[in-house]
This record gives sequence, structure tokens and C-alpha cells, in this order.
Amino acid sequence: MVISDLLDNIRLLFVSEKKPFLQIKAILGFFPHDIRLYELALKHKSVNYYEHDKEKRKDKEKKQSVNGHKWRFLTSSSKKKKTSGYQFANNERLEFLGDAVLSAIVADILYKHYGNKQEGFLTNLRSKIVCRNSLNKLATDIGLDALVKHTGAVTTAHNSFMNGNAFEAFLGAVYLDRGYHYCYRFLKKKIFKYYINIDEVAQQERNFKSMLIEWCQKRQYKFEFFQKEARDDQHHNVPVFHSCVLIEGIPCGTGAGYSKKESDQSAAKQALKRIKSDKNLLKGIKNANAGKSNNPSGE
Repeated sequence: MVISDLLDNIRLLFVSEKKPFLQIKAILGFFPHDIRLYELALKHKSVNYYEHDKEKRKDKEKKQSVNGHKWRFLTSSSKKKKTSGYQFANNERLEFLGDAVLSAIVADILYKHYGNKQEGFLTNLRSKIVCRNSLNKLATDIGLDALVKHTGAVTTAHNSFMNGNAFEAFLGAVYLDRGYHYCYRFLKKKIFKYYINIDEVAQQERNFKSMLIEWCQKRQYKFEFFQKEARDDQHHNVPVFHSCVLIEGIPCGTGAGYSKKESDQSAAKQALKRIKSDKNLLKGIKNANAGKSNNPSGE
């Protein structure tokens, strides 16, 4: 490891633009190799919409009228846009990868930290550590938020988890650039050591979806989460998810959000609130479960 770090310091001497490498190194604790991966990880999709609008305006300006007909003159740049799959790339694919890597490493760390805890406890604790609010805070704590490229206000709804998503994408970049071992090193030595107290997080209230799932499993109630996707025209036509949670086939809660996790949490929160306050709903769930037990064939 020491030799590898020494070689990275030597390589840096031959890099013309050192600032991006030093910024990433300050966060990771080691040097990146392929800086383009990290630049992509920090590129929010709102930048794509802005660039796409610019390209559309340029194309419109290139159209000229000849004999009453409009002709489009294809330039080398527009040809590149049609043939290159990376012209409007953003960090969403890296976010997908980083989410899986993060989940695996956190599970590994928790498994070793708690040698006598059951699966349900570990699952709930992992959910609290990797939830969007937690990742948003981590991104700010380590200074990653200052490097995220985006357009529009950070406070708008569709940007509410922008930094947390960038954190996952950033980890995905580390995985592709340096491998699983360096991802583990970053999370263990830089994140858990300074920003996450596992025992304190374990004492915090569980997330709403986990609470609802545990409540249903304890009573052997069947539960289902359904999502549908719509578009938010007010915020660059970004996807919006609407969730509905059914317990024993009865709709108990609905919610919306700019990710499936967010909409599921909102629906679960409403369901838990209704279960506690609506006696008729609770009675209906019990009756539906009893009817299923009395008539297992479903007839």
C-alpha cells in the first residue's frame, strides 16, 4: 500500500492539472487514477438538461430556409452528438453501481461489528446508514457537495438528494478506478472512523418502511409496495415516483418522491400513522387476514 501511494505521488508530478487530483485525494485519503470517472460521478443530470437545451438552440439556429423549405445543416459537432453515447452522460449509472457497493461494504462492517445480532437488526441498521438523508449529510461533511456540478437551486425538490446520490456515484467511481479494497478502505478509515458512530445510529428511530415491514411480519400480514412513475414538468421533466402500500390487500398509505426509496418511505409513514389512529382500518386488516386463514383456497 505504501509503495502504491508513493508511485501515485510520483505520477502526480507529471500531471499538468493537479487540482482535481488533489481535491479527490483530500476526500479519499489516496490518489485517484482515472479522474474522468470522478468528474462523471459529480455531474448531476440537471447539467444534461441544460446542455441538451443548448444543443437544441444551436440546431435551431443552423436551420435555414431555402425555397420555402427548411434544411438542417449537420455539423461535425452534431454528428458527434448522434453517434456518441457519452455526449449527455451523468452520474446515474455510477450511482446505481455505488449503491450496490455501499450496501455490500456496510453489511460487511456491521456483520463484523455485531457478532451476535440477528439479520433483522442488521438490515434495519444498514438501512439507516445508507438512507438518503444520511448520505446527504455525509456528502456535506466530507466536502463532496462543493464539487457536484449542477444547474438550478440545490434546495428545489428534485435536487433534495442530489449530494447523497453523488456520494453513491462517487463510490461507484472508486470501485471502477481502484477496486473493492479501496472502496472498503475509504468507507472504513474516512467515513466510519470520523462520521458514523455505529452504536449511536443503532439507537436512532428506525426508518418508516422498516418499521412497517417489521410490524406486518410480526403479525404475519401480507404487505406490498407498488410504484408508478410520472414526470415533473416544473423541474426539467424529471421522474417522480408515487407509491402505495397495501396490507392484506387494503390500501393503507400513499406517498410521492423523486426516488422509489423516498416515495416508499412517505407511503410507509402514512400507513403507520393510519394504523395507529384509524381503528376501522386496523379492524379491516385483521378481518382480511382472518378471512384468508379461514379460506386458504381463496374461493
